[in-house]
Amino acid sequence: MEEADSDDKRILAQFKSENGDVTGNAFDLPLNVTAEKLQLICNALLTNEDPIPYSFFVNDVEVTDTLVKALDSKALDNTEQVLDIVYLPQAIFRVRAVTRCTSTIPGHAEAVISVAFNPDGRYLASGSGDTTVRFWDVTTETPHHVCKGHKHWVLCIAWSPDGKKLASGCKNSQICVWDPETGQQKGKTLIGHKQWITWLAWKPFHLDADCRFLASGSKDGTIKIWDTLLSQCHITLSGHLQCVTCIKWGGTNLIYSSSQDRTIKVWRAEDGVLCRTLQGHGHWVNILALSTDYVMRTGAFDPANANIVPQDSQESAEELSKIAKERYEKAKGTGAERLVSWFR
Repeated sequence: MEEADSDDKRILAQFKSENGDVTGNAFDLPLNVTAEKLQLICNALLTNEDPIPYSFFVNDVEVTDTLVKALDSKALDNTEQVLDIVYLPQAIFRVRAVTRCTSTIPGHAEAVISVAFNPDGRYLASGSGDTTVRFWDVTTETPHHVCKGHKHWVLCIAWSPDGKKLASGCKNSQICVWDPETGQQKGKTLIGHKQWITWLAWKPFHLDADCRFLASGSKDGTIKIWDTLLSQCHITLSGHLQCVTCIKWGGTNLIYSSSQDRTIKVWRAEDGVLCRTLQGHGHWVNILALSTDYVMRTGAFDPANANIVPQDSQESAEELSKIAKERYEKAKGTGAERLVSWFR
């Protein structure tokens, strides 16, 4: 009955700050006014450009639903007296969208075409139309090394999962492997593709503790698996009819490749056997993603166990490979890896 009666009853009220300052003149309010409507009225009286959330109190009782539920019978009977509604600003936690540049790191003379963080996120590598690969310290935003060796635009780069190598591919169909510590090239330039390099993918750390094998895709429609220690091609995978657009080296030693021929192919990495061709896309397949991508890219690095001051690991490559396998198995779960493809 009280709720029904309050539909027609009104009361004279005024807003007060927690310091007792009156905001505006007294005004007539319906007893069934809600806390949400009090928010609108209070923000309008205070002329706040950005609405601020407030809590409202009447005689030390918070208004959580309607005003009438916070009033006692005495206040309800005395409708001629001005009712003080005290407002308190609530704590505001604003998450600002990333709509602005936080910093700029100059250095390249031409357009930056490819960028990639190393597994622990401390360093950044970039490839550019100026034919160089550059290494940067993310914390200090300073350059580490400028790597010169390519003769054309650097189209793609990929960190090895142990963070000790970086591969780069250019429009001149050449692949270079760099040492991030020194900025020097490791081994010979990998030559074999007939057209430019479109994608690079390292063998997962838990399958290759030495990070020795690298897969590359090319505009020539082939995928090559390289032995970066011997600087020579190990296997060539042929089957796509057009440009290879993306490669993923899965945790079960399968290689997934997409192409402008509208297909996805699944290869056995150890011998190059084509296991399956996935069809169904109506246009170029541009990007692939595996459910285990993150843990394979970061290898043995686990952010949950990272130090505030990063330290280089003292474990052997085999020990780190075991950690990477544990992370992979946990991320994969009891099922199989899941593959997602996107086309335009």
